[in-house]
This record gives sequence, structure tokens and C-alpha cells, in this order.
Amino acid sequence: MTEHSLILRARAAQATLDEWKVRAFRLGEADCARLTASHLRRLGHRIKLPPARSYRTVKSAEAALDKLGLTTMADALDALGFERIAPAAALVGDIIQMPGDPDGVAASDRLAALTVALGNGRVVGWHPDAPGGAVVMQPLDMVMAWRVEPKGAAK
Repeated sequence: MTEHSLILRARAAQATLDEWKVRAFRLGEADCARLTASHLRRLGHRIKLPPARSYRTVKSAEAALDKLGLTTMADALDALGFERIAPAAALVGDIIQMPGDPDGVAASDRLAALTVALGNGRVVGWHPDAPGGAVVMQPLDMVMAWRVEPKGAAK
């Protein structure tokens, strides 16, 4: 990994925070999948999602996964070719899955609470106790993580 790669990752992570911190969680419009996809696009990856507002409930979000031939959101990141890493090894710009809210959308075993690593142990994502947009959090528990290199960046 080069210094240039880390700069690209940090800029993308900051831009992701700036975009989503003002958008309240709404399944199908402002959710973990869309936050993650926008971040990955900033790093040069081609990401295709179902159209905005094409799912609004847990059941319709799971149906969207079925239509793509995927079982879970983790499968979607694996299918994109991102390497799974230990969450403790995550760098700025990597994707970290956190445990879901047992009463919320991520209570589904198939949908995940995906976040973007900001560095220094912090991530950006939505939290059920934080009103409004995505917030900066320091996770106490992480489920899994993926390394995300900027597309075209030298290793």
C-alpha cells in the first residue's frame, strides 16, 4: 500500500461522511448499502444497486438480494472481490460490518450494519440511538471487515 493509496482512502472516507451525515436513515434511500456503494464508487469501483426507493422494508430488501442471487450483504461484498480481513486490521476506507440493531433493519440475518472505517478505531454509519444522519462511532464489537483498495492505485 502506498502513501497515495492512503490519501485516496482518507479523502473518500471523509467525503462519504460529509455526504451521509445529513441524511437520516431510510431504507432504500439512505441506508448501509447506499452509503457503502457511494464510498466504493469514490474509490473507483463500479457498484450497481437496485434503483432508489425500489425497496422500503426488510422483506423487500431481502427480495432485492434474492433477485441478485445473494444470500447476505456480506456475500455482496465478497462477490465484488473484496478481501475479508480481521476487523482489527481495518484501515481508513475499509468496510466494517457491525452487529445489527436487534429491533431494527439489521435485525435480519441477511441485511448487515455496514460502516466505513474512518481511522483511529472510528467508523461512519447509522446508529439507532442517534437521530438524523450517519454518525461517527467507535464500535465495541465488529462482525467482519473487507479491505478496499482504490481502483488503479499501486499496491
